Amino acid sequence: MRLPPLNALRAFEAASRHQGFIAAAEELFVTRGAVSRQVKILEDHIGVPLFHRHARGVALTAAGQRLCPVLTDAFARVLREVEQIAADAAELRVICPPTLSIRWLLPQLEQFRAAHPEIKVRLTTSFYGGKGFERAEYDLGIALQNRPGRPPDIEVQPLFEMILSPACAPSLLPALAEGPAALAGQRLLHESPRREDWATWVQHFGVEQADPAGGEAFPNLDMATRAAVMGAGVVMADLVLCQEELARGDLVLPFPEMVCGTPDGAYALIGERQKWHDPKVAAFREWLLNSPGLAGVPAALA
Repeated sequence: MRLPPLNALRAFEAASRHQGFIAAAEELFVTRGAVSRQVKILEDHIGVPLFHRHARGVALTAAGQRLCPVLTDAFARVLREVEQIAADAAELRVICPPTLSIRWLLPQLEQFRAAHPEIKVRLTTSFYGGKGFERAEYDLGIALQNRPGRPPDIEVQPLFEMILSPACAPSLLPALAEGPAALAGQRLLHESPRREDWATWVQHFGVEQADPAGGEAFPNLDMATRAAVMGAGVVMADLVLCQEELARGDLVLPFPEMVCGTPDGAYALIGERQKWHDPKVAAFREWLLNSPGLAGVPAALA
């Protein structure tokens, strides 16, 4: 047997739920006669009556009582799924590292929401671990450009470079006046337990007196920077993400000419190639490339 006509199923479901044709007709914006005809089409298709018709109205037959809850549940599930698909189409899921979220993305995200009120941004402040796009958990991520192990179907759009240089509270400047060799007597503050930040800078400039494995490790740059502001040691500052502390004078650069990038390259926007040109993804990419947050990067590195 073929599936009955959808209009007939919808008319019967409404009539059975309302226990009458008049209320069903009002719900479906058709006439009572149209509902009656569609119910008759369904009964002819199945070959059994679904309603007892009498002077006071209609009542479900045993067959109608079996069919009604099945259709009500099926239509409800269809509606829920359609609503979820519509919501997903309007929701942009972005994953961004915590410090980058707090210090760079979040302060300007309201501008995107104002420019695109039709797009609901859901931000996850975490590190992209290499999965999530294929399960539709995220539409876009912000991560370091050259991280290994990235799937080949991931698009990468560089945003701005990570530029490193040691920074400290002004009170520590006199102790570092003799140059980088003086770092041997200072506590180094690391933005992660991997301690890659200081290792990158020490190797780039050949500062043998500084031990990149020593010092204190923090869960993120934000905490390491706060410790440096307190005078707890010298942090390897990201000159873009630490620009507020540098602009206020809470942190200073003891060796302002000694700045370098990292093997990980720039911060970059990443996403699945098949979704790269979806309207909501394209709108976010275009906005981010023209955002004030990127326009201010060259000044921060000057």
